Amino acid sequence: MIADRADAGGLEVARHFGIAARALTPAKGTERVEYDQALAAAIDECSPSLIALAGFMRILSAPFVQRYAGKMLNIHPSLLPKYAGLHTHRRAIEARDAVHGVTVHFVTEQLDGGPRVIQARVPVEAGDTEATLSRRVLAQEHVIYPLAVDWFCQGRLRCEEGEAFLDGRVLSEPMQLADIGREKKS
Repeated sequence: MIADRADAGGLEVARHFGIAARALTPAKGTERVEYDQALAAAIDECSPSLIALAGFMRILSAPFVQRYAGKMLNIHPSLLPKYAGLHTHRRAIEARDAVHGVTVHFVTEQLDGGPRVIQARVPVEAGDTEATLSRRVLAQEHVIYPLAVDWFCQGRLRCEEGEAFLDGRVLSEPMQLADIGREKKS
């Protein structure tokens, strides 16, 4: 596991489970491309089949994204394409959305714009704050991200030519967590 911050909680969790973990914190004034080259070197030491971004708050350079095209997933706390970027919970509350949620997507050069894989919807309740909504969205993140990673590791999920495929079918729209249980019953 590689984190961009030495205080990332995932580092300690990874170490607890015997997973090699380290922080690769950019020095002040480090250019994005320079940092991404160091990050790529660290990643390549591990030869991963998949890179799963979680809480990684750096925008990656185009060469970095191209290097790992089709091998990089991200999780974003909104129902993409709505609310790409930061402050998604605040934006959903301010817009008086009835539903918010979370999306797993493949990473492309477009910020939060890659092919969407799966989403989980979360109702926005009266009196919600960023913190309360964030907690409910986070609970769904912990369900759908492992599911998407599992699909990838089983060879069921792939990304080619800018499209996500699940079980050989193009995902023109992301899977919805609410529908997955129904599919199994059919």
